[in-house]
Amino acid sequence: MIGPRGMACAGGLLARVGSRSVISRAVRQSSPLRPLPATVTAPAARWWRAQYSTRPEVTITSKTYPVDAEWFNVSSTILNLTSRKLHLQKDHPVSITRQIIESVFPSPTYLSYNNLDPVVTTHENFDSLGFPPNHPGRAKTDTYYINSTTLLRTHTSAHEAELFAASKSPGYLISADVYRRDEIDKSHYPVFHQMEGARVWDRNTVPNGDIVAAVHRDLDALPKHEMIIEDPNPPFHPERNPLQPSHTPEEAEAVGKHLKRSLELMVAEIFKRVKESHARAGVKEQDGEPLKVRWVEAYFPFTSPSWEMEVWYQGGWLEVLGCGVSQQHILNDAGVPNQIGWAFGLGLERIAMLLFQIPDIRLFWSQDERFLGQFRGVEGDLGKLRPFVGFSRHPACYKDVSFWLPAGSTGAAAAGGKGREGEEWHENDLMEVVRDVCGDVVEDVVLMDSFTHPKTGRRSFCYRVNYRSLERTLTNEEANGLHERVKGEMVGRLGVEIR
Repeated sequence: MIGPRGMACAGGLLARVGSRSVISRAVRQSSPLRPLPATVTAPAARWWRAQYSTRPEVTITSKTYPVDAEWFNVSSTILNLTSRKLHLQKDHPVSITRQIIESVFPSPTYLSYNNLDPVVTTHENFDSLGFPPNHPGRAKTDTYYINSTTLLRTHTSAHEAELFAASKSPGYLISADVYRRDEIDKSHYPVFHQMEGARVWDRNTVPNGDIVAAVHRDLDALPKHEMIIEDPNPPFHPERNPLQPSHTPEEAEAVGKHLKRSLELMVAEIFKRVKESHARAGVKEQDGEPLKVRWVEAYFPFTSPSWEMEVWYQGGWLEVLGCGVSQQHILNDAGVPNQIGWAFGLGLERIAMLLFQIPDIRLFWSQDERFLGQFRGVEGDLGKLRPFVGFSRHPACYKDVSFWLPAGSTGAAAAGGKGREGEEWHENDLMEVVRDVCGDVVEDVVLMDSFTHPKTGRRSFCYRVNYRSLERTLTNEEANGLHERVKGEMVGRLGVEIR
């Protein structure tokens, strides 16, 4: 169940390909919580209002929603991606990855939900999960809004309360496209795909109401594995990883054991597929050691106790997912207070990049046959799974852009910082401009320098834009043309002054 910056409600995760426990970092950075802007930065907000003040509605996946020009910040670039649903595209690496994970969580114990609507309410996305009103994930600099109460989901957990309340099965899996305004690099994209899973036990239905015995019976029924497990910490800790007041120590320990075994089996299946695909392609493994996993205590607002799973891979520890014992208040609010359970969340692109050795997240959105053709037939026969073979790497073309912020802007929200009340600049607004103008032609945008004028206090920034197409070599003239358009849009939309 994924939170606004890559963690799972009732189970944290690395939803973003290159991030480390992003939600827990965001929570630490925003504590004590400070007021955050309700709207996007001022110049960008004025631009959006001008563009959409006469547009009464927008259609997304065949449904029409009223537009509020004060809130609407979904560009045509993002709208055009809402119909792609890579996790359902046959023989696509994201869909194949979903299929492999689902095979470890079979029905009828687990039901899969893969076609839920991407438009949700602010209540579903934030309020039902306990996000405070000033949480960073609510800001328009982070989230795509249609109007003040409707948005493109930032995590699959927006559907959590509905599925818990329905109680159609003891467990469920959700796979879906999610949307977040973010930086531009090879491991981040404004649309990506998450999978979350949950498993519950009901005191009203297990024999004699004994949750511990029921969980242990289900644990004993799970297959064994031969992985090396490092798990040196206690099942819970009063300060680092606390037990919830409504759970007994025995219940929390039993649920945690079932959770960890289930996810260990999932990772074993994924890495078995990695090893087999390497063998078919003649790729030599760096070491022949058994698969090694370690569990690390973590903090997520929606699970407790909580853990991250790391896997020893190619000489280092690789973070794979986050998880934990579901916060009881989420189940209570869903109308199932007699249930107790666990949840996990992960990013499908992150796993697919590992499984297929795909080096750039933009490739997932490519419709180039040289990419898609490498996976044809794999979904029907996983024995055909092989590592991705890259195209010829096309040269980079770097262009710098230096600019002054509008007078009165502090610029404290640049370089990934969180905008606060009174600020008129956020780096994500620049990223949106670059994406809208250039699409996937830009590989990354990097802050190179910042400067504060000693007399006026005015802020200046310099960013380097790396123009590199995945499909062909760009000419310098093409890159120059795109760069000039980017600068023009920055002036018009963000109110900056090009230096």
